[in-house]
This record gives sequence, C-alpha cells and structure tokens, in this order.
Amino acid sequence: MSFIEVEDLCKTYFIAQRSVGVWGSIKSLFRRTYREKKAVSDISFRVERGEAVGYIGPNGAGKSTTIKMLSGVLVPTSGTVHVGGVVPYKERKENAQHIGVVFGQRSQLYWDLPVSDTFELYEKLYDIPREVYMRNRDYYTELFQMEDFIDQPVRQLSLGQKMKANIAIALLHDPEVLYLDEPTIGLDVMSKKVLRESIRRINQEKGMTIILTTHDMDDIEAVCSRLILIDQGRKLFDGTLSRFKEEHHRDNMIKLEFKREMPEWKEQDGLSLAEAADSCWRIRVKREAAPRDAVITLLNLYNPDNIYMEEPKIEEIVESIFVGQ
Repeated sequence: MSFIEVEDLCKTYFIAQRSVGVWGSIKSLFRRTYREKKAVSDISFRVERGEAVGYIGPNGAGKSTTIKMLSGVLVPTSGTVHVGGVVPYKERKENAQHIGVVFGQRSQLYWDLPVSDTFELYEKLYDIPREVYMRNRDYYTELFQMEDFIDQPVRQLSLGQKMKANIAIALLHDPEVLYLDEPTIGLDVMSKKVLRESIRRINQEKGMTIILTTHDMDDIEAVCSRLILIDQGRKLFDGTLSRFKEEHHRDNMIKLEFKREMPEWKEQDGLSLAEAADSCWRIRVKREAAPRDAVITLLNLYNPDNIYMEEPKIEEIVESIFVGQ
C-alpha cells in the first residue's frame, strides 16, 4: 500500500448565477440557478513514502484544491483519499498529527510575537515531547538560517524570513508528509535558494514525503524527482522529470558565450535565435536537426568563447504544452 493513495478524486462547486437587471435580481431571491464548476475531476495517483513530488499546472488547474483535500480541509465530492492509512477529512485530528501544511499566501505566525514564542505555542498545541521539540527547533533554526531573527517580532521580518519560519513551524511535530503550496511566491533569489536547498535536505535526511505546488519550475527541478501535471482539474502527466523532458521536449538548445562584442546573427536552416542577452545567445535547434552538426556549424560561423548544450527548462516545456492546446 502506498503512503498516499488518491483514486478518482473529484471536487465540484455549484456557483450561483447572477441574473441581469433589477427584475432578474428579484427573481434570483426566490429561485436561483447554479453553474457547475469541477475544480478537480477524476484524478488518481499514488505517492510512496519519502518521495518528493511536484504538482503543477496553470492558475485554476485544481492544485490547491487537491492539497486541501489531502490535508482534510475540504471534503471530496467523490473519490477516495488515504494518507498513511488515514482518510483526511474523516479523521482530521489524527491526520493533523502526521502532516505539515504551508500555504504561501497564509501565515501561521502571530504579528506581535517573536518567532521563538510562536514555536513554543505550537509545542503546546501539538503536545510535542520536550526533547523532540528542542531537537527540531535547533535543527530547523540552523537549517533555515534563522539564528539572527528568531527572537524578533514577526512584524519586523521580511517575506523570506516569514516563509522560513512558517515551514519550520509546520515541521516541529515531526510530520510524515509536508504539503507546500507556492512556498517561494514573491521571494528574492537568495531566499528561494535557501528554501530549495533546505527542503531538499529535509527530504533526503529525514525521508519526509513532500508534495510541492508551484509556478516556479526551478523549485521543481531543485527539489523533486517526479512531476504531476494537471489542467482544468484533470491529470495530463505523471512521471519522472527526465521522462517528462523526453516526451514533451521538442527542440534542443545550445548556448554560446562571447567575451568580445557579439557578432550579428545569421539565419540558418533548423536554427533560430531564442534569446540574446548578457553576452550570450541561446540557440534553438529543431529536434529533427542533429545537435552535433549544429554545434559544428555555430563554431565555424561565430567562433564563440564557450559553447555547450543546455538542459531543457521545464518551464519552457510546460508553456509549450499549454500554448499548443
């Protein structure tokens, strides 16, 4: 039995339709009409203990709705969910003891309290044994580099510092699974880097199961080995990152770097200039063209200081999938 089992999961909302005009508004007081909206439609997947899974899709795809059903916040319209043998929405208290949840737009911190006080509050809330609490507090304070601000009131912290503290709080009680919903949204580059490295270490060192939803594909590549792609509530892909790149990557990319003034680009069959910035070019090579021949052609034409094949970016692949639909 897998640690997380989702079978034919559905969540349907019924949205009241507003009639036009005064007479329509009066009529709607006595008889309303509703429009059916399927946020999640017949999604099935399994996650093994210790896996790190990226759960991605465009806005409105159903990512957050799925996380809320997995965490017991929402009751599915139909289908089944089991997390560690527990049905989240039926056994909420037991489920809460085994999960950590962080929503990027919502904070678990108290505005006027320092982070250290909030940690102690959650120690009591989750009834964490003192030795476990002390061990985890010290571990996550060091991991998320919180030594300099752990005793500051939350109102004085930056967005990145607050997110680090929020994730640390969600982990104090040693959950078996961590759900992260847009954890790096709005963060600066360095804060994102620290968070990604820390989440990867938690997965590797503690064997914690992680499900990560994000629009930043660098998060997925840094943390996850598996990808689930959904759109309009339906699953489009479920597999490893390497298989995703193989199945959906259409073109190869070659990067050229110049230490001198950049030459003028000349159109070539099968090659196109995808990007030109910071003394480098990114050249798109049509999939049917041989990358080796393209490299030789570019070397002969432009004599760059550096040239190398570039791994396909997941963000570009995902964008191409939805643009092509």
